[in-house]
Amino acid sequence: MENGKKDHRALLNEGEENELEVFGYHTQNLRRALCLVTAVLTVGALQLAFYWRPEWRVWANCIPCSLQDADTVLLRTTDKFGRYMRKKVLCLYLSTLKLPISKNPAKPLVADRHSVINQAVMKPELKLRCIQVQKIRYVWDFFEKRFQKVGLLEDSNSCYDIHHTFGLGLTTEEQEVRRLVCGPNAIEVEIQPIWKLLVKQQSVKLHNLVEDHNKVQVTIIVKNKGLQELESRLLVPGDILILPGKLSLPCDAVLIDGSCVVNEGMLTGESIPVTKTPLPQTENTMPWKSHSLEDYRKHVLFCGTEVIQVKPSGQGPVRAVVLQTGYNTAKGDLVRSILYPRPLNFKLYNDAFKFMVFLACLGVVGFFYALGIYMYHEVPPRFTATMALILLTATVPPVLPAALTIGIVYAQKRLKKKKIFCISPQRINMCGQINLVCFDKTGTLTEDGLDLWGTVPTAGSCFQAVHSFASGKALPWGPLCAAMASCHSLILLDGTIQGDPLDLKMFEGTAWNMEDCKVDSCRFGMSDSSTVIKPGPKASQSPVDAITILLQFPFSSSLQRMSVIARLSGDCHFHVYMKGAPEMVASFCRSETVPKNFPQELRNYTVQGFRVIALAHKTLKMEKLSDVGHLAREKVESELTFLGLLIMENRLKKETKPVLKELREAHIRTVMITGDNLQTAITVAKNSEMIPPGSQVITVEANEPEGLLPASVTWQLVVNQELGPGKKETFINIGNISAPGEKCYHFALSGKSYQVIFQHFYSLLPKILVNGTIFARMSPGQKSSLVEEFQKLNYYVGMCGDGANDCGALKMAHAGISLSEQEASVASPFTSKTANIECVPHLIREGRAALVSSFGVFKYLTMYGIIQFFGTSLLYWQLQLFGNYQYLMQDVAITLMVCLTMSLNHAYPKLAPYRPAGQLLSPQLLLSVFLNSCFTCIVQVCAFLFVKQQPWYCEVYQYSECFLFNQTHFSTNVSLERNWTGNATLVPASVLSFESTTLWPISTFNCVTAAFIFSKGKPFRKPIYTNYVFSLLLTSAVGLTIFIMFSNLEDINHGMEFIPTITSWRVSILVAAFIQFCVAFFVEDAILQNRELWLLIKKEFGFYSKSQYRIWQKKLAEDSTWPPTNRTDYAGDGKNGFYINKAYESPEQVPKGKHKLGGPISEQHFWTRL
Repeated sequence: MENGKKDHRALLNEGEENELEVFGYHTQNLRRALCLVTAVLTVGALQLAFYWRPEWRVWANCIPCSLQDADTVLLRTTDKFGRYMRKKVLCLYLSTLKLPISKNPAKPLVADRHSVINQAVMKPELKLRCIQVQKIRYVWDFFEKRFQKVGLLEDSNSCYDIHHTFGLGLTTEEQEVRRLVCGPNAIEVEIQPIWKLLVKQQSVKLHNLVEDHNKVQVTIIVKNKGLQELESRLLVPGDILILPGKLSLPCDAVLIDGSCVVNEGMLTGESIPVTKTPLPQTENTMPWKSHSLEDYRKHVLFCGTEVIQVKPSGQGPVRAVVLQTGYNTAKGDLVRSILYPRPLNFKLYNDAFKFMVFLACLGVVGFFYALGIYMYHEVPPRFTATMALILLTATVPPVLPAALTIGIVYAQKRLKKKKIFCISPQRINMCGQINLVCFDKTGTLTEDGLDLWGTVPTAGSCFQAVHSFASGKALPWGPLCAAMASCHSLILLDGTIQGDPLDLKMFEGTAWNMEDCKVDSCRFGMSDSSTVIKPGPKASQSPVDAITILLQFPFSSSLQRMSVIARLSGDCHFHVYMKGAPEMVASFCRSETVPKNFPQELRNYTVQGFRVIALAHKTLKMEKLSDVGHLAREKVESELTFLGLLIMENRLKKETKPVLKELREAHIRTVMITGDNLQTAITVAKNSEMIPPGSQVITVEANEPEGLLPASVTWQLVVNQELGPGKKETFINIGNISAPGEKCYHFALSGKSYQVIFQHFYSLLPKILVNGTIFARMSPGQKSSLVEEFQKLNYYVGMCGDGANDCGALKMAHAGISLSEQEASVASPFTSKTANIECVPHLIREGRAALVSSFGVFKYLTMYGIIQFFGTSLLYWQLQLFGNYQYLMQDVAITLMVCLTMSLNHAYPKLAPYRPAGQLLSPQLLLSVFLNSCFTCIVQVCAFLFVKQQPWYCEVYQYSECFLFNQTHFSTNVSLERNWTGNATLVPASVLSFESTTLWPISTFNCVTAAFIFSKGKPFRKPIYTNYVFSLLLTSAVGLTIFIMFSNLEDINHGMEFIPTITSWRVSILVAAFIQFCVAFFVEDAILQNRELWLLIKKEFGFYSKSQYRIWQKKLAEDSTWPPTNRTDYAGDGKNGFYINKAYESPEQVPKGKHKLGGPISEQHFWTRL
């Protein structure tokens, strides 16, 4: 039984972000027939239910079975949403291929021993079972008993496997098998039909984006046949792709021979050339992605990126093995993220659904009310059912779901005008709730381009005099100069030096020139072409005529360093040069070469906000170039000699300070997450006033357990930072830093400390995060983890970065904004083409305006449904209803136009110091709808009753024939008698009556009133009068209604099905509507929208925010021992690695589950995320 259960369920993409549970089912014909009959009997209602609930369809039509025997699978996401999908299991037959395929089970179909294809094909049937989920194909693995992804090379392949299994290309037979199993290398987006107008525009844009991808002509190597040209859609994983020169990559590929330079702007948002190096031919059995400490992506060419330069190795053209095809590629991932966006856990949408359920319940009450009234009067059943259904649908206007998106559409257009592009429009509303924004530093808060300030060389383990670039003197020749001239990733493209701005600025400081020189690499056995650096006319005199860069180990943000192997002309030895983060470079140097005052000297510069780079060097004791080519990075980067420091100025962008001030005044918290030095980050934070003047900074340094000593965390208060050269930063011991009336402190810590705290002091993390402002030396994975931890504290997090090292954090945040020249990148939901942080307040303003607009339209449509419900219910009491033109005017001329124009208000230019309500089920909104419903009900009921008391009133619906005969003689100046002669016959669903003539203008004025008072202006949107179209619409609606009321034109009365009444009664209707407007406006504006009043009520009744960060802030404010300063804390007894501040926390307050986070489980989870 347990085995059966186990075989029925499996995991798809286990451990990945898109992990799914998959369940096997077998279709039963009898169940299917019963469902079909029921669908016909319910006029398609069952099919509609099955469409919205695919799990119901599977459970109704199928019975559970093992996945191996299933013809239908049910998939469920493993996230908190638990969404279901239904997929049919398809069968592919290899016998359809016109090729001799072996049916021998012992003989593999493809040469790759790791390939799932060998384990998926049933022999001798030559059949395999597969499913297609969100454009990705999965095949059933008979050995592993689970579905596995195809369309890619398995990660278990080693470097040796990739070179020797695929190095010569695939055979024609293997290509055909892979094409059938993996599908075409195409990213196809079908254009939606015209009836799906809402998504048609997006599908057209996506189609145009990917159309050219499928039509690239490429050259591949076919085993035993040589070169072959074909269309890129025919590529399969394992093919050998020839890179002739400039090319837009149609697939993901791993470079195996030669090197190239690519523009990865589509992926990262940065149009900086990136050098790709070939995968080494190591003979170890480790998976190729983890063969060394380096980032495997330096060998990978991603689909959609542009190859701008190739460098053959001398052994032939540049070659790459196709790694992934179709939707498995990087570009495919971008398109899939647009087609299948991650669901948003935004309370607004959940509340909207609950609200609609309530309105539907109100409609059901009306349905039974109508049934009762019409059945009591013995109206024919068919007519009764029709009338009941009219009242059932009155409460839920069909455009109600659109109310939540109409504001987003206009906000997106306004953002586009400000050069902010969006690939996930649903997140615009979430931007209105942002209360914390994380910023990258370099290129985001500070200028991307750095200015050289000076160098600090070393000699004899001591720092020497500073060489200032401002002096205009050339940098003197020496190892430091050689390192600056050669240790970079710059390239020469069309005669122009291109690359990372930091590298470019450093190289320009040497006054050397660059030349491309194609070395006879074959003679040396090297797999690279070389760059030659020569002294320029302004360079200092040098004994070296040229430096040849032979091998490069590119910079990696996770490694925080790069290195090169170079040869100096006239020198028979090879030289290694390294540059990177000072602390990292120093750790690779021999300790005796690092000056003893290195930490102090480094702090002197970082505390002034300088960007500091360290350089190091060593001589390789080998003479053969062929030996150099096979050196491992770990061996090269060891036992180096410390050369000195390069000091660069990192100026703030002029927009940074004003934007941070604007956010601070709006009570939006700002945080810096950077890969730079901690002291530099603190200085930049102070200069930009992210840390306001007078605030205290506490550095948090955590250390891993060492021997018997448990993990520790040290708190140091920074109380004085002298900016002059040679002056030290000092610390003093104080127990409490309470400022008068309030504690104003900011925590600053490094990525290393964050990692230790996450693993060993997890309970301490929330306390640090609620006041943590600076997070330095953070790896890309740590940035993502930090954003997620902020979200766990119920912050709505925005992340703004340059898109390079911030991709994970940009995707993780509620609103990720990439500062990029690209219109849209994979990096984030939002992309700003203006490369400064002004886009952040723009986005928040538009998000707030869109959110308020959505609420306004939603409230209006709710009230419109209730207004119609009350009016129609009153008329139903005597078997009447409004006329077609009466409904038409309210539906189209007012309601539809209100929905289309209410959201046209632009965002208010100043950010308010508080956010709009983020949930529909808030007291203010519920009271607003309830009270306005009461006002509407009172006015309509009073009008309905009072009209019956008028001396000229007549029950027209009972004497309709007589009335119609005499109507032509009716005059407003003639007093009507109550007694009519004629047969009193009941006319169901009659329109002509004094009741409908009275209720229609009142309900119309109610609609206009609701539209006006719900169209909220300041503080989140510009005032209503600035929305000219909406103002004109309301004015026209009021004018037209008054005109219809007071005109005595027979054509209008006949068309609108009105009975003319005396003028005084019409004036009474107008006065009643005006009084209701005044009361509703006063209640909405002076009471329900009075923030001070609601804050007072909350305070009096003891209501507090349930957000985790608010709870922690309140706790910490009451804790006299917090924040700790100038002390060291250790992990509790070394048992569970769990820290407790006993001053205010009892063990009961700590969730037991959290204790586990300090142990091995949390460590594994942490590294998985990194």
